[in-house]
Amino acid sequence: MQLTKGNQNEIEGFVQLKGANQAQEVIIDIPQAKINASFKTNAEGYVTFKIPVKKLEYWSPEDPKLYQVNIKTTTDEVSDKIGFRTIVAKGKDILLNGKSVFLRGIAIHDENPFIPGRPRSEADLRMLLTWAKELNCNYVRLAHYPHNEKMLRLADEMGLMVWAEVPVYWTISWENPETYQNAQQQLTDLIDLNKNRASVIIWSVGNETPISEPRNKFMGNLVDKAHSLDNTRLVAAALELHRKDKTIYVDDVLGEKLDVVSFNEYAGWYWSSPDEIANYNWDIKYNKPVIISEVGGSALAGFHADKDTRWSEEYQDNLYKNQFKLLGKIDGLRGMTPWILVDFRSPRRPHPIYQNFWNRKGLISNTGQKKLAFYTLKNYYLEVEKQYK
Repeated sequence: MQLTKGNQNEIEGFVQLKGANQAQEVIIDIPQAKINASFKTNAEGYVTFKIPVKKLEYWSPEDPKLYQVNIKTTTDEVSDKIGFRTIVAKGKDILLNGKSVFLRGIAIHDENPFIPGRPRSEADLRMLLTWAKELNCNYVRLAHYPHNEKMLRLADEMGLMVWAEVPVYWTISWENPETYQNAQQQLTDLIDLNKNRASVIIWSVGNETPISEPRNKFMGNLVDKAHSLDNTRLVAAALELHRKDKTIYVDDVLGEKLDVVSFNEYAGWYWSSPDEIANYNWDIKYNKPVIISEVGGSALAGFHADKDTRWSEEYQDNLYKNQFKLLGKIDGLRGMTPWILVDFRSPRRPHPIYQNFWNRKGLISNTGQKKLAFYTLKNYYLEVEKQYK
């Protein structure tokens, strides 16, 4: 259930019943919106509906309004808290409820750094989102797989827009029909489970997938599938980029199908140095909003040195400051989710001194210590927020 695409004065959705008595009356009751409407399901227990509304408070990070929605039949009743908002890409802009918005984000793994494994409670999830709010975020990327359903409900409640993603990344069996069906089913499940969550503004179909004809077809079909399942949200993926001399190019054919242009960019860490990256320029092919899906570098919390010493908090902090200069050159920059909120366990990071099997790109350490770059990004977002008020 959500606002009709292109119409802020109409709610649309569907009801699917299961059980023996499938053809019956369904009552949709939203007391605060003064809505009480009834519809008759067909023999398969299915009905679509559109309900005109005179006045709604639209969900936003500043005012995450949720309405109590009750759906009743003669045999059953279900309730949910649902927010109503619109999100569209227009030219190089992103409009939330018709107003230009900058997505001040951070990437998050579904992991509690203090306890091995995934979060065990709502408190664990709330801790992560509270850190994001403290960073002055209005947006998070839940990478690289579907997160706990409670995380999306908390994002609804706390006022954080969400990039939700399926685990299609790097090189996989692009030409294997079973692999595609697996990916499509995971995408379908992700959308089915979270279609009522106002916080979700972007469905992502993948991350860092190398360009090839089989990949283009595979990923393109996923984009089409996402659009067919939900035409009210944006569809994205973390695209490929390349560079030549002092120019960074974004010319991934998949960008033609997507609603926004997103890519992972690690200048100053995997290539070049922080003080040099501001000298680079951009060549982005598509006339669409740009969201940087990953950016950043590593630092061991508590290790202090000069800004040129890798792994130090000062190096990471200087990298962020110069990234703001580099990213500021992008016409149409409308958001970013630096990598990552918290250090996380990684068997691919074995350095015995600086990593010890942790990815240290977090702005918060695995012991909860905030690094210098945390405050630098927070201050940057404070300035950006002023520009969009």
